[in-house]
Amino acid sequence: MIIEKQAIAGTLESSDVQILIDRNDGKGIEIELKSSVQKQFGKKIREVLETTLKNLEVEDAKLVVVDQGALDCTIIARTMAAVHRSAGITSDYNWGAIEEWNV
Repeated sequence: MIIEKQAIAGTLESSDVQILIDRNDGKGIEIELKSSVQKQFGKKIREVLETTLKNLEVEDAKLVVVDQGALDCTIIARTMAAVHRSAGITSDYNWGAIEEWNV
């Protein structure tokens, strides 16, 4: 999936995550992570983000992620929403594919 424009998903509420995604033409995946639990779970959060992007076939994107203690399922859902919004896809989410992702 190709990132066409900047998009955002999520909130800054407790137990949520806000993801801002933008183009990063030819530079791969860049993640700027700010998290209240970064020391404990920063590595896992990055792994979930990277796996989700890989499964959505996103190769170039810049993410600014502000995590407030979100569960993996929330991180996946917010990432999917941001990617689809940035690609201009407003329907046809394949939520069932998540079960096969091994995140």
